[in-house]
Amino acid sequence: MPWYGELPERWKAIKIKYLFNEIDIRNNTNEAELLTFSRNKGLIPFKENSDQIPSVADLSKYKLVAPGQLLENRMQAWSGMFIKVNKHGCVSPDYSVFNATHDRYVNVKFYEYVFRSPMQIEQFANASRGIGDGFNRLYTPAFGSITTIYPPRDEQDQIVRYLDWKVSRINKLINAKRRQIALLAEFVANKVYNILCSSANNTVKISKCATKIGSGKTPRGGVAVYVDTGTLFIRSQNVYPSGLATDNAYYITDEIDESMKNTRVFQNDVLLNITGGSIGRSCIYSLDKHANVNQHVCIIRPNKDMLLPEYLAYFLNSPHGQNMISTSQNEGNRQSLTFRQIGAFDIPLPTINEQERLLSIIHSMDKPIKNIVRKLNDEIALFAEYRTRLISDVVTGKLDVRSITIPNYEVMEEMVSDKIGFDDIEIIEDDDE
Repeated sequence: MPWYGELPERWKAIKIKYLFNEIDIRNNTNEAELLTFSRNKGLIPFKENSDQIPSVADLSKYKLVAPGQLLENRMQAWSGMFIKVNKHGCVSPDYSVFNATHDRYVNVKFYEYVFRSPMQIEQFANASRGIGDGFNRLYTPAFGSITTIYPPRDEQDQIVRYLDWKVSRINKLINAKRRQIALLAEFVANKVYNILCSSANNTVKISKCATKIGSGKTPRGGVAVYVDTGTLFIRSQNVYPSGLATDNAYYITDEIDESMKNTRVFQNDVLLNITGGSIGRSCIYSLDKHANVNQHVCIIRPNKDMLLPEYLAYFLNSPHGQNMISTSQNEGNRQSLTFRQIGAFDIPLPTINEQERLLSIIHSMDKPIKNIVRKLNDEIALFAEYRTRLISDVVTGKLDVRSITIPNYEVMEEMVSDKIGFDDIEIIEDDDE
């Protein structure tokens, strides 16, 4: 197995099809809860996913899943999107569901670790097929034909115990760093709001100082219409208080952009997430070319004679702005904001010159905090890199853990991104840095 290197003599190489059988049982009664597999959150109820809305009401064709099964996201298998199922529910037909062929010989959690390892996902990437990067699927025949490792079952169990322990310890360290970042974010947000309100004698509704408040839509055809280059298409998962995150951005063709020209985003527009768990995240669109936006993100275009975009973004991300957003959300199963509600928000509004002075104060305070956050994120990245390497070394037998006694420990999942988006924060560099 050249991609694994030399295996321990007691281990075997085996094709995946001898370890797992695909199961396809449909949700005929339409009663099972819809689940989705998120990279950061694991397998969760769809209603808890902040960036998606179910597109169908009839789930009878969806696949049932049960605890102990292996779930594969076929479109993301090339990046290690496998997980051991821990709850009953149903998933999209585009997932694959597997049972272990023999529980006596297969620890599903062990293979979750294996299938997320860099060496194995390289094989998954090579075997995936589709219309282009990001849309390739790993179908079951190709998945089953890939060779993987097969230690004795008792060693699989020990590896899982060891990795669960070690990963929990690493996650605890990562979470401590992220809590520090969250506390810094809270400190900055409170200071910013106090500064913004320090010299404003009156408040003005946002609708009175904005030339546009509106959102976009999702093009017909779903992911099939996205392209590798073209017009940037902004979704709620791209909008953070720290700036626009474009590392996972989608693009649409110029023709589709032209058909959606009324929802174009221009430089210095303020973006605000208006649905789901990410509601309230806001940033400035700072690029010098237009983009477009989906229905989960609102465009606020300030009248620059009255309101500076950066001033507005800071206000929306402040505790008072977040409180207004929280108290204004529509009742129902899903959090949402309307354009009327946004326009009715009262914002403290000094003169443009005074806004510029206040922003200067904020920048002088913000810069050292960003440097601290940058260092904390560097440490988080090192911990995450160590975790990946550790898992790889253990599941390939390079590190023998058979004789290690596992102590009692607290199971710790990695902290997921919080509402204000300071976990995985992307630092926006100032021009003079």
